[in-house]
Amino acid sequence: MTKRFTIGAILAVLACQAAYAQDLPKQSVDEQLRARLPQEIRDAGFMTAVNNGSFPPYEIVTGTKMTGASADLAAAMGELLGVEIKHSSVAGLPAMLAGVNSNRFQFAFGPVGDYPERQKASDFVDWVREYVVFAVEKGNPHAVVSLDSACGKRIAVMAGGSAEKVIKEQAEKCVSDGKPSVEVQSYTDQPSSILSVRSKRSDAFFSSQAPLVYYVQQADGELELAGIGQSNGFKDIFQGAVVPKGSPLGEVLRDGFKILIENGTYKIVMKKWGLENNMIDEPGINRGV
Repeated sequence: MTKRFTIGAILAVLACQAAYAQDLPKQSVDEQLRARLPQEIRDAGFMTAVNNGSFPPYEIVTGTKMTGASADLAAAMGELLGVEIKHSSVAGLPAMLAGVNSNRFQFAFGPVGDYPERQKASDFVDWVREYVVFAVEKGNPHAVVSLDSACGKRIAVMAGGSAEKVIKEQAEKCVSDGKPSVEVQSYTDQPSSILSVRSKRSDAFFSSQAPLVYYVQQADGELELAGIGQSNGFKDIFQGAVVPKGSPLGEVLRDGFKILIENGTYKIVMKKWGLENNMIDEPGINRGV
């Protein structure tokens, strides 16, 4: 059974993030792992990871700079492989996945939701587990507490994401049950989605719990989470890095994550960003079912 955690416990950990000053361990190059990188990456001395904008606390994009848990782990992974990992942003999840699958970018560090339909075009190197909940106005005035309660409501989602698919299926279910449909509002990024709730253009934002915890903390008491501890239309959710289908880079990244888990770097980074409850014991490829 999937473990669930109280929002109070998560926020308490996240609130300590600013005071968490432990430096990240310096990684030594693993020559055997480096030798398994595609030759063109070794020759270039770097590879580019694409993102689709801010996805805090994993990816926090400010101009051309990215911080967050993914940035910290990517830096450690680059040291381990003896190459620089650069970051590039595109608009929206579909554009990001297309950029990886067309080999415009070597990979996306993510984490991106790993689902069977996405595995047809890409391989996922899973390194976290996630949950999906709602961010609502403080006091939850529209009583959005579950998928069923979303009928007749305005629900913001990330365009092209798994939450969009689930909420659209719920909209159809609402109609078949004789209830008002869901007004699905699709946005290209997380900040726009959360702004729609804060500006009262949406009744709730349906998305991954980890970034929503971050946004609730940043909202100065204007927001809260709802639907915690429920499946909300999902099975266990694994998320990870994305590489083109069949790319040898997938197994290299998986084994790199194994090293970062074994030497404690992974735990240090996840704790730094308040993500202990999203950790997994061992990375894997295409674990989503």
